[in-house]
Parts: sequence; C-alpha cells; structure tokens
Amino acid sequence: MYLQRMFSCSRLLARPNALQTFRRAASQGKMPLARAHGKSFAHRSDLRQAKRIVVKLGSAVVTRGDECGLALGRLASIVEQVAVLQNQGREMMIVTSGAVAFGKQRLRHEILLSQSVRQALHSGQNQLKDMSLPVLEARACAAAGQSGLMALYEAMFTQYSTCTAQILVTNLDFHDDQKRRNLNSTLHELLRMNIVPIINTNDAVVPPPEPNSDLQGVNVISIKDNDSLAARLAVEMRADLLIALSDVEGLYDSPPGSDDAKLLDTFYPGDQHSITYGTKSRVGIGGMEAKVKAALWALQGGTSVVIANGTHPKVTGHVITDIVEGKKVGTFFSEVKPAGPTVEQQTEMARSAGRTLASLEPEQRSDIICALADLLTERKDEILSANKKDMEHAASIGRLSPALLKRLSLSSSKLNSLSIGLRQIAVSSQDSVGRVLRRTRVANNLELEQITVPIGVLLVIFESRPDCLPQVSALAIASGNALLLKGGKEAANTNRILHELAQEALSIHGVKDAIQLVSTREEVEDLCRLEKMIDLIIPRGSSQLVRDIQRSAKGIPVLGHSEGICHVYVDHEASVDKAIKIIRDSKCDYPAACNAMETLLVHRDLLRTPVFDQIIDMLRTEHVKIHAGPKFASYLTFSPSEVKSLRTEYGDLECCIEVVDSMQEAVDHIHKYGSSHTDVIVTENEDTAEQFLQQLDSACVFWNASSRFADGYRFGLGAEVGISTARIHARGPVGLEGLLTTKWVLRGEGHTAADFSEQGSMTYLHENLPVAQILPGRRTTS
Repeated sequence: MYLQRMFSCSRLLARPNALQTFRRAASQGKMPLARAHGKSFAHRSDLRQAKRIVVKLGSAVVTRGDECGLALGRLASIVEQVAVLQNQGREMMIVTSGAVAFGKQRLRHEILLSQSVRQALHSGQNQLKDMSLPVLEARACAAAGQSGLMALYEAMFTQYSTCTAQILVTNLDFHDDQKRRNLNSTLHELLRMNIVPIINTNDAVVPPPEPNSDLQGVNVISIKDNDSLAARLAVEMRADLLIALSDVEGLYDSPPGSDDAKLLDTFYPGDQHSITYGTKSRVGIGGMEAKVKAALWALQGGTSVVIANGTHPKVTGHVITDIVEGKKVGTFFSEVKPAGPTVEQQTEMARSAGRTLASLEPEQRSDIICALADLLTERKDEILSANKKDMEHAASIGRLSPALLKRLSLSSSKLNSLSIGLRQIAVSSQDSVGRVLRRTRVANNLELEQITVPIGVLLVIFESRPDCLPQVSALAIASGNALLLKGGKEAANTNRILHELAQEALSIHGVKDAIQLVSTREEVEDLCRLEKMIDLIIPRGSSQLVRDIQRSAKGIPVLGHSEGICHVYVDHEASVDKAIKIIRDSKCDYPAACNAMETLLVHRDLLRTPVFDQIIDMLRTEHVKIHAGPKFASYLTFSPSEVKSLRTEYGDLECCIEVVDSMQEAVDHIHKYGSSHTDVIVTENEDTAEQFLQQLDSACVFWNASSRFADGYRFGLGAEVGISTARIHARGPVGLEGLLTTKWVLRGEGHTAADFSEQGSMTYLHENLPVAQILPGRRTTS
C-alpha cells in the first residue's frame, strides 16, 4: 500500500507540463492568479480570487460523536472538496486535528485485546468478565494515532491523483528563526510541486497549553491549539484565505442555542464588544473565543477568514467549495465595513416598518400609493435620465437581447401608464387589510372572526424590468406587506431612483423603511436562505430565474411558475374564424410571454380539411416555425422537424403541433406534458367545453379565448406580482388578494374549554353571523 502511494505521488510529479498547464490556465483567466499579499478580501464575492487557502479541521469535525475514532464520511467529503480546488490550480493546505481520537480508538482496541487474552489464559474459559479501560494519556494517543491519520489522508487523496505530505510542528518551530525559515521553505517547495501539506501540532511531545497564553501582538501568536496554528501558518505562508471548520454554523452574537442568538454573516474587528461567548466544543482545547482571536490575528496579517460548520455535510453541502465560490456560508471576517445596513438588517427594518404600515388606516395606505403615482410623473426627467444611463451601459456591453433591452427601457408614456395603474391599486386597497371574511357566534358572548392580514416580508427578485418596482411596491403597500427588492444590475440606476421615490412616498406616514432595495453584493441564492426572515419569494423574470430560485429556496415558499407550456386545443366542432384568431393571438402577440401558446393540439378529424390548412397558412404567414409531435408526424409523408420533447417552452415564434383523437385525450396530453399554467379549448359544443373546463387542472382554463388573457391587468386585478401554478395559496394571476393571508380572532368573556365539557354549563351554538366590512379599531397585523 505504501509503495502504491509513493508510485502515485511520483507519477503525479513526473508529469512534465503539469505546473506549466496550471500557470497557463491561470494566465488565461481560467484559474485564480496569485495576488499581492497585504490586505484581506473586502467582500465574500472576492473569495473566488483566493489562490492559497488553508483549511483548518477542528476536532469536532474530524472525530466521531463518541470521540473515539474518525468521522470517515465527513472526512471523505472534505478531502474531495480540497482535491477539487487543488486540481483547479489553487494551493491548498490542511491543518488537522484527529490524531488523539484516532490513537484513542487504536489503543482501546489494543488494551481490550490484551486484557481478553490475559483473562482467557488465567481463567481458562471463554466467558470474559467486565473489563474497565484505563484513562488514556493524550500524548500517548497522539503518538499512536498520527501515522494512521496520515495514512488515511494519503489513501483518500490518492483517489483524486493528489499527493500529500505530513508536517508536525510545535510552538518552538515558530519562535526559532532558523526552524521557521526551514518550515516556510519546505511548505513552499511542497506547494510548488502541487502537493497538499497536512499540518498538525506534534501532540506526542507538545507540553500542555498555558491557560493564559494569548495573542501577543502582530508578529507573535502562541501556538496553543490548531486555531492559533492555522492562523500563524496562514500569515506565515501569506495565504489568501483561512477556512476554519468547527461544529457550529459560524459566529453568533450570543451563545448558540440561546433565544436571541443570531448568526453573524460578517464580523468586523470593531465588533468584539458585542459578542458573548459560550462554552467550547465537546472536543478540542479551543473554543469560539479562541477561534475569533486567531481569526482576527490572521485578518490583521492580511489573510481573509471564514468560520463555518463542517460537521453536517448533508445540511451544509460542499461547505469549502461554497465558501470559495463566495456563497453566504458561515461567518466572514472583513476589515471593510459597508456604509449601509446588511441585508439581514434591511429585512429586520422592513418587517418592523411593515407592521406599522399594516396598522395604518386604508386611506393612509391609499395616500402613499397616490403620492408614489404623482412622483412618477413629477420626477419623470430624473427617472428617464437614470434609465438612459442603464440603456447606454447595456448597449455598450451587448449582453442583453433586444427583448430584454425593450423591457429595460422606460418612456414618458410608460410612466404615465404606471401612474394610472398605481391609482387603480390605491382604490382597490381600501378594503384589503383587516377585512372580516367570516364571523361565527361560537357560544353566548364568544365570537370568532377570520380576518385578512398581510403575509409579512416579501422578497421580489426581478430582471431587466424597472417598471416592476413601482408596481410591486404599490401592491405591497396596499396589502400592508414589507418588501425586499432585488433588481438586476443592468437596471441599477433606474431601480435606485424608483426606490428613492417609493421611500419618499412612504415617509408621509412614517414608514419609509417598509420597502428596501438590496444594493449589496448579495447573490440570489444567499437571499433564498433567509428562511427565518422572509415569508414569501416572488421571482419576476425568465423561467430559468424562477427555476433557480425554486431550487435555492430553503424553507421559503416561492410564488410563481418555472414554465409556461400553454396549450390550445382545436376541437372538431370549432369555428375556423375563432380558431385562427385565438391561435394567432396566443402565439404571435408576444411569443416570449409565459402565457403564449407553445403546443397546438388538433382533433384528428380536422386533418386534411380546409380548417387545418387555414391554420397552417396563418402560422406560416406569421413566420412561426412548426415542430411536429410524434402522432402528427406519422400522418405526414414529409413532415416538419419532429419535436425533441413535448414539454418545451419555446418563448419565440415556434410551436409544436400534435394530433389527438378526442377532447379527453387532449386533457390527458395537457396533464402529462403541460405546466398547469394556461390552457384553451376552441369549440362550439358547450358540453365538450364544460367537460374540458371541469376536468383540466390548470391555473387558468379558457373557452374560445386567447391564452394571453391570463394576466392580472386583463383580469381586472389592477396589477399582478406574477402568475402562480402552485396548488396552495394564490393560483393564476396574483394581485392584491394573493398577497394576503388570514388569522382567527376570538373574543370572549372569560370562557374556558372546561365550560363546554360534560360537567360544564355552556353549549356550542356555531351560529354564522353577517360579515361586516373592515371595523375601525379591529385592524390586525401578521
């Protein structure tokens, strides 16, 4: 086995152009280049540039829960991630614990074995008595475990054609200048040869840590645990990033598990006074306070630091690679404090102001929306100037399609239309929050009400559509919801001025913070992880954006649809004029819309008839590319290109045509291949139409009407935040009503459940009462 490992390492080093290949790839921008060391990274997104990385594995990460033996599953995941980064051209170093635990397992096994042999010899019988294990000394365990730990690392890294080398150090190795230079030289040589150094304190000879030894200035740090060792090593080797993995998610402002403990996404050197530390982990000699001090020392030396959880790979995923990709994992230590609030602080501000917004009178919320409508026209020059900058920048980059550029553009007429739409929302907001939906007299002097309330905090993510911002803001204000907005960077200038106007309108009733625009470098995936702060995510953009958000959202409902595979079924009893009008509008009016037709289903009896010929002629005249479904293709000698999938959203002047034998087959086809968005039947037979409308399980089902009617404005909702294909909460075009939920309010006079028991004196009435309108003084918030 040892010879196999040596052969693997020598074969790796023997590659003549391996290092040259890495350097050439880096020079082409495919891999991170070494950067000038001196300052740490200011933002998480900059961590992608990290070239030299130290990964510190705490005892709780490496060892099993019984502290005897190694957690092989976790270790395998960590090794895989380190190997992946190493093979990307980065320089990886590992500072590991685990020798004591590995040795403890080995020594216990040896002791049990020797005791059983002695007992068997002395007693002459196979039945063993209870055997007590002696207390094992840590240094002896380390001596017994170091070789096994290293052999395990070598075996795992060999699977990824990655060579490793072991280095054992003590505090003296850093205090002696010659030893420190030797260590530095050895590590640099190993990194040059693309070898992963695995470093550990030599626990077999190291003295017990001094209880009060601590950081002693910029140039000196006492190596009393692997946290301080990793920090010292990272600074000594001018590492770009130190990843310290432990058994907690990161740094909390108070001991984890306490009621008010909050995980800190970013920690700044001046924030130490705001932290209350808890007890140290179950194993190891360090604690969170030691980790923070070591991290700050490394940060001062120019190395960025992230403290994260490495004990639950199923929960945290690929924590090391996620950190290097700049994802919001653990606590990031930064010397640069942003000028504005963090996204977590923005969410808390929005929730607090949102509760005040929900408690306002309906007329006050209407006033705010009308004020915003006025500002859109009064300040249109500022808005259009900002939009012009965005348009010019987008045109210079050339990344946006003509359709997206059209969405990005604003005009005076568009702003006037927005203003009119906002006033319609203001009118409809009068009876939204606090409306009594149901009243029941449960018993004498015991009344129950079901009342509409806001959902809470909405996160709306939108692309290339700055006009979405005032629309969604007005709907959030009307429904009393707090709002967190994340717009595309292509509309940054326009979004900024529109958000300022929204907050100006909110200020007239003191709720300016109810709407927040996320302008920091937050990735959408990171925002989707704020499950304790955000109540509903509403994506507005491409189907790919919606799918990405639905995958990323952890514990937060997503309102929307990932696909708009809409069907039009032309029955054999359809009117040819109606069919042509509906198909043309459904496909050609706006092919990129989510409610555009993607599949045309035609009854078999219409094939080779003038009706079918007229439909095909119209599609050709409109330059619609036709793809034949399998059944349709079988009827043709020379057919159009056969469709690759019947579940395709083209989003362009393309569609699939398929043949069905009956209305029931059309329903079955839509259930199998559709996306439950919008589907249409064209027929003059009322019974057939009613069966279609009743049987089809889609958010919108139409008879003799274009699929383009699936729109909040056309439905008379004033505006919409999107179209939902979900089975719960709102479905179809979602307007003001879809942003509300309900709660139950019970008013009694000292009633108890015991009053209604067999021994009690009261009986249930359950009498339905008339539903009143919004009652003054009875408004409630979520």
